[in-house]
Amino acid sequence: MLEFLEVAAKQILIAFSNLLLIALFFMLLAVLVKGKKVLKQARCALASGTFNLGWMGLNLLLLIPVAGGLYAFFYSYPVGIIDRSFWYVLPEPLVILAAVFLGDFIGYWRHRFEHSKILWPSHRVHHTDEHMTWLTLQRFHPVNFFTTMIIDTSFLILMGIPPYAIVANNVVRNYYGYFIHADLPWNYGKWNKVFVSPVMHRWHHAANREAYHTNFATVFSIFDRAFGTYRVPGPCDEPLGVKDSYGKSFVAELLHPFNPKAYSVKKRPKVTQTSK
Repeated sequence: MLEFLEVAAKQILIAFSNLLLIALFFMLLAVLVKGKKVLKQARCALASGTFNLGWMGLNLLLLIPVAGGLYAFFYSYPVGIIDRSFWYVLPEPLVILAAVFLGDFIGYWRHRFEHSKILWPSHRVHHTDEHMTWLTLQRFHPVNFFTTMIIDTSFLILMGIPPYAIVANNVVRNYYGYFIHADLPWNYGKWNKVFVSPVMHRWHHAANREAYHTNFATVFSIFDRAFGTYRVPGPCDEPLGVKDSYGKSFVAELLHPFNPKAYSVKKRPKVTQTSK
């Protein structure tokens, strides 16, 4: 037990140390983009940022040590739709691109599933941040964190993706996830047809009926376009967060997915029309 705690503590320390560099990057970016407005917005986001760090620490403590064991277990059984040898004859950059593309494909459908009655209770906390910043990426319930890891990784292993490319996919989609959660008023113009922008993802977090069940992809907006869930009507100035009667304390959110009543609540209404 002591050895386990030491390993977990080291992993948490490394993760938070890396987070300092990411924080510095986004602070400098915010100053360049927003100037003096940053100070006012930073005060508003301080409480939610602390809340997000709490979820990050909990997930690192509970689940990161489990991840290595799961990967080793999955790869001990060479079962897949595509034989792994297929990927090893291709150039590594191409394999990594394929891994990110396939990772975003399964991530899109897994994210849509998270907005269903079954997974919404555990995914809900991610949408409770009313002052969304890059650190909102860490606001995940351990149950949601675990299902994400299982679904995404299992799919990539079934596709025969080599371990190095799975790691690369996790790194690319994780850091790009920080970027699209950042409070940046950026669209990509004609490149919106290919990539997810911060504005596109901000609409996904809007407390607006017309924004529910849209913009599920992390990297490639082509999935939302292909499956009818793309919606970016313009800059997102809407209020953010989830408006319901549940408490938003850390303990209340942690226990919420274990409450049977949470699964009897109707899921968020769907949108039948999309905007391009």
